[in-house]
Amino acid sequence: MGEAYIVKARRTAGGRKGGRLRDWHPADLAAQVLDDLVGAQDPALFEDVIMGCVGQFAQQSTNIARNAVLASKLPESVPGTTVDRQCGSSQQALHFAAATVISGAMDVVIAAGVESMTRVPMGLPFKLAQDAGAGSYMSPAMQKRYPGIQFSQFAGAEMIARKYDLSKDALDQFGFESQQKAAAAAKADAFHGEIVVVEGRDAEDRPVEHRVDEGIRFDATLEATRAVKLLSPEGRLTAATSSQICDGASGVVIANARGLKALGVPPIARIHQMTVIGEDPVIMLEAPINATRRALAKAGMSIDDIDLFEVNEAFASVPLAWLKETGADPAKLNVNGGAIALGHPLGASGTKLMATLVHALRARRKKWGLQTMCEGGGLANVTIVEAL
Repeated sequence: MGEAYIVKARRTAGGRKGGRLRDWHPADLAAQVLDDLVGAQDPALFEDVIMGCVGQFAQQSTNIARNAVLASKLPESVPGTTVDRQCGSSQQALHFAAATVISGAMDVVIAAGVESMTRVPMGLPFKLAQDAGAGSYMSPAMQKRYPGIQFSQFAGAEMIARKYDLSKDALDQFGFESQQKAAAAAKADAFHGEIVVVEGRDAEDRPVEHRVDEGIRFDATLEATRAVKLLSPEGRLTAATSSQICDGASGVVIANARGLKALGVPPIARIHQMTVIGEDPVIMLEAPINATRRALAKAGMSIDDIDLFEVNEAFASVPLAWLKETGADPAKLNVNGGAIALGHPLGASGTKLMATLVHALRARRKKWGLQTMCEGGGLANVTIVEAL
């Protein structure tokens, strides 16, 4: 069987809602990443673009992967297709790209993701459909199976906090530490190798270089974190222990041995194992735990074999429950901070985390990395990579 290698992994710095990336059309923002990934290579060597996006509506509709290709320097001959596996969309795009090059059907594929949560707010397609009388995504058969259930990631995150006995103090501590780690990484220029610098607009509408994740709170304190209002009166989570709404784009170049030869560049990592599972869609965000167990078993590895973990911080309860159940070393988790500080641009987060993971492994001269994230509908992807 063939191999799948990562040749390049890049992302934009995250932009806050209405922040420095507010003027970017999402197709054009994604095109900036595509152009960076192509670099000085012959654009015709790239055989497909598989792009994750959750809010496939309005400016992100009509196959944004293809639209991003048409906005980039890639030739019209390069196709594109858009994937929705909710928050894991671009991680799934990576899996599809890797499977394609492993099969030999193609040799060089870009897996990418984009989300402008400023221009296409979360939940907007559902709300507009409801307001227009176009109906709900929940079919009669689904409603019969889950009577009276309104699927909610916020509710699921609180369920996890209660199920795994995670106190508000523990959640607040985790949220504060995410900000601390992200601030330290930014100050040390640890993200330099993974960030595509684009032009943004500051609060006074002046052009600025956008190279630092806008959500990092460099002055965060534990006291201020604890003081943030609860999301629900009886809950434990706050905005300070939840991922930030974010604009961003990301991508990786995936190639097999033949593709590496054509590109004439060495790989920076190898895809070692890929897993995706589905579980209870009500608690929804718990699936990374069993997905990690399955991926490790299939890879013939233990949790202690892994050098670094990226577990998406959709809510602090998710990685904390994951740590509790897997027994992973907390010191290896999200070492440069996570989505609580850096933002969670939905469909872009999968390849965004992979860019951070691969660069962190190489910077620390470590070998094995594992990435996972919770996804709407009770889904979870896991990718195990070997840094080269």
